[in-house]
Amino acid sequence: MHVTKSALITGITGQDGSYLAELLLSKGYEVHGIVRRSSSFNTERLDDIYQDPHTAGRRLFLHFGDLIDGVTLINLLRDINPDEVYNLGAQSHVRVSFDQPVFTGDVTGLAAMRLLEAVRAARVRTKIYQASSSEMFGATRPPQNEDSPFYPRSPYGAAKVYAYWVTRNYREAYDLFAVNGILFNHESPRRGNTFVTRKVTRAVARIKAGLQDRLYLGNLDAIRDWGYAPEYVEGMWRTLQHPVAQDYVLATNTAYSVRDFVQMAFSHVDLDWEKYVEHDDRYERPTEVDALIGDYSKAKKELGWEPKVLTPELVTIMVDADVQLLEDERNGRRIRLDA
Repeated sequence: MHVTKSALITGITGQDGSYLAELLLSKGYEVHGIVRRSSSFNTERLDDIYQDPHTAGRRLFLHFGDLIDGVTLINLLRDINPDEVYNLGAQSHVRVSFDQPVFTGDVTGLAAMRLLEAVRAARVRTKIYQASSSEMFGATRPPQNEDSPFYPRSPYGAAKVYAYWVTRNYREAYDLFAVNGILFNHESPRRGNTFVTRKVTRAVARIKAGLQDRLYLGNLDAIRDWGYAPEYVEGMWRTLQHPVAQDYVLATNTAYSVRDFVQMAFSHVDLDWEKYVEHDDRYERPTEVDALIGDYSKAKKELGWEPKVLTPELVTIMVDADVQLLEDERNGRRIRLDA
């Protein structure tokens, strides 16, 4: 008799959570997600899943909860008894973490401890994926891999370091199957509008359509390793299929500056970026991370994972999606959050 595997995802309404839900459903999982109660709907990224007759109301279940509420986490874990837990929930905007450092420390750092302790208290035997971040490396010289020292340069990065170490501690202290996926920047048409890549591609679409005439950005010299989010959630899943719980870097081992990303985005619609982009000090971080470039050779060797979409193709995907999204909005058609 075939037994359906189950997974619980925190942050299911976000970019990664929605792609991961789709991936797991395609693999036959029963998927549960935790969503915060709100007076407005915040599940737009999941709309297409609900439109699918094969998954709607049958294998995707959303539960009200919050990573600051440990009791609810324990109760959900006992009720669902998932095979896998993916902790993707966080305050994930680096610049915002300087404005809300205590809140970021709570929901990005301490929340990982709450979830791990909830798993232990609920006495469920589940595999746990902790979404770690390249921002933990901060000022460490690239390329960065699993053995590189951490030097976070933001409250967000520091909170992620805490979450990383408590995940390792619970793995070693309580023999939990708990892994850290140290993901470098990964983007998509579902990226939040305030993140720099999506801010750029949305602006390109609006400027091309004559709806906007300026784009204001901070540091154009920051170098990042940008990949494609749907490929990275496949990597998340693979970390939990490996027989031994370990930590993995997922990246592309390529380097592009924010300026490069901007130039490619504007060039894709035949515009000269220098005519439209201006600097604004408000978007500068108090402490900057100059360069993040990930070495994913361990993931390639042990998980068989490697990226296929690199930054130039990613830019094209995102610009085309935002051009189409804007056209759909202007014509009153149903808005898709994906390409």
